[in-house]
Amino acid sequence: MGLEVQLEPAFGQLSVERAVMGSTPPQRQFLFHLHAPDSLHLGIHVTDFHSNTWEAVRSVSQLDDMQDSIGIGGTWSEFIDYLVNSIKSEHTKLVLEGPLNSDGAAAAKLVAQKAKGMPKISIAMTKLVGSAATEAIANLSLQLFKEFKSINESYVEERERSMQLSKVVSAEKERNDSIQSQLELYTKRQKIQRIGSSDINGAQNSPEKQATRDTKSTKVVNRVVPAYRRAKVRGAVLQDIEDET
Repeated sequence: MGLEVQLEPAFGQLSVERAVMGSTPPQRQFLFHLHAPDSLHLGIHVTDFHSNTWEAVRSVSQLDDMQDSIGIGGTWSEFIDYLVNSIKSEHTKLVLEGPLNSDGAAAAKLVAQKAKGMPKISIAMTKLVGSAATEAIANLSLQLFKEFKSINESYVEERERSMQLSKVVSAEKERNDSIQSQLELYTKRQKIQRIGSSDINGAQNSPEKQATRDTKSTKVVNRVVPAYRRAKVRGAVLQDIEDET
């Protein structure tokens, strides 16, 4: 049985309390570093980068015992998720125990809770001194820089994609504006042509034009061939018939 989850390094700031009521907590800020050295261990480092550096390393068997003692049901992976999310929550705090001196507190524990009303997780911390503390601080600083670098690179890539997308959107907007302008111009021309055609038809169908056409039609219909011309034509036809006889 291992952690069975891809545990990404996590960093955060901790609130600090003194175990003795009325005692003044240290003024320096504390940061934590949650990580998995391998698939069988979970590691936590807490430091104020000065005189208080703490460590807790738990094996999967110890974490299994922790699940039973806390009384959290569900699968193993669900418990690990709960543990990690509890430590990363805003309710996590570092409780310093014993008197404070130039070397810091004598003991400390990490108290994590995913949300108010949910089970608390208490992890005793081991104080690091000398080269062990320096190494822990150096490792935390390096991992924190790597995390910052990764986030910054992702931000730069996202910004470049956003700029490229903005260019595409801008070009598409210009194209749509051009098509809209052409469509409006075409619609305007069509409207002008319809108005012109209507004016011409209206002029042709005006009462004056209609009266003129009616007068001309009447003159043509009432035009009669003179009688002398009709008789002449009929006589010529009869004369032709008699000659043939």
